[in-house]
Amino acid sequence: MSLLHPISEGSLRSLLKAAGMRVAQPFEGVGQKSMAELEASLIEMEKVYTQAIACGDRDTAKHCRRVVIEARRRARFASGNQKVVEEKRRLKAEMSEWMLVWLENPPVFPAWAKLRLKTLLSENSGAY
Repeated sequence: MSLLHPISEGSLRSLLKAAGMRVAQPFEGVGQKSMAELEASLIEMEKVYTQAIACGDRDTAKHCRRVVIEARRRARFASGNQKVVEEKRRLKAEMSEWMLVWLENPPVFPAWAKLRLKTLLSENSGAY
């Protein structure tokens, strides 16, 4: 039996980040520690996705979408998990919606995110 087993993309990403290495999109993934991190990572992902589409690089474009779909799946799971505190469930539900907007139309996402964040800030007095 080999001591080296295949490692998941998420595990590798975590190890690289823990070592202080910067990972480029789409391999960096979608940050979900805060709304600011989510917004920044999705905007960066949109740039990579748009460039891939323009260059005819379907593999990279598909990879971008797969990464966002997987991140959305994790956020949706957390938003429905009763073991997670209510505030965090609401945050994860909002994050899931942001990723859905990205998936529906990546080029529109940056402008939409600015408007949505402005709305959230005014509704919640800066809670996001």
